[in-house]
Amino acid sequence: MREIKTDDIIRAIADLCQQANLELGDDVLQALKQARKFEESPLAQDALDKLIENAAIAQKERLPLCQDCGMAVVFLEIGQGIHIIGGDLNTAVTEGVRQGYDKGYLRKSIVSRPFSKRTNTGDNTPPAIHTRIVPGDKLKIAVMPKGSGAENMSRLSMLKPGVGSEGIIETVVKTVSDAGSNSCPPIIIGLGIGGTAEKAMLMAKDALLREVGKPHPDAEVAALERDTLNEVNKLGIGALGLGGTITALAVHAEVAPTHIASLPVAVNLQCHSTRHREVIL
Repeated sequence: MREIKTDDIIRAIADLCQQANLELGDDVLQALKQARKFEESPLAQDALDKLIENAAIAQKERLPLCQDCGMAVVFLEIGQGIHIIGGDLNTAVTEGVRQGYDKGYLRKSIVSRPFSKRTNTGDNTPPAIHTRIVPGDKLKIAVMPKGSGAENMSRLSMLKPGVGSEGIIETVVKTVSDAGSNSCPPIIIGLGIGGTAEKAMLMAKDALLREVGKPHPDAEVAALERDTLNEVNKLGIGALGLGGTITALAVHAEVAPTHIASLPVAVNLQCHSTRHREVIL
């Protein structure tokens, strides 16, 4: 059995928190540049130019891409053949986030007592941690800083089973329309279909980790992604809500079997600053 030290996990997560907040992924940057080519509105063209320039400044000056450095969402794929040594895994993940946000001078946005005192924890912990056991002897870590503007626009709908793909598309379009500029478009849309309520929500967020614009390997799901994106971009919300051709850069859907009486549909929106980084130990 392969051993992985918690100290290595702490260092990895601290680095990932900083990289994700300071460096926009090449896939996102290319999607923004592609959107700029197809955008027809002068105002939206200017907004996209500013977003691309912002990414360049952030990387060069080592500054956060956005003032909202988000809640750290950490996805762990834990190989069955590894043994974590040196301490508790969740404690190590939390310490990695604490160190990353401290060393990177990233804004700390997490509050305890969410419905009363709302006291800032001071170090952006605790993170949201999602774990999955997989074959192998590796540990895959993905860190996604999730800003509140887009996260607040997420929705879960328990649809009637008979509405089919048309009902799903209508649900997504309404969610994006209701969000307007609050989700800081152009957005990436994470879509979770099936399972149970909580599984659909997790699939929607997990879908945001996919390379931007890479279609689902299943042809039927890929067609749903494409059709949904086309309908969303007819809304005319445009970059930063200024109106335009491109409201969303991509739709990423994940699908799971569900109960005969259910059709859970979760929509998780991600802003133009689609930040995440991953590493395999």
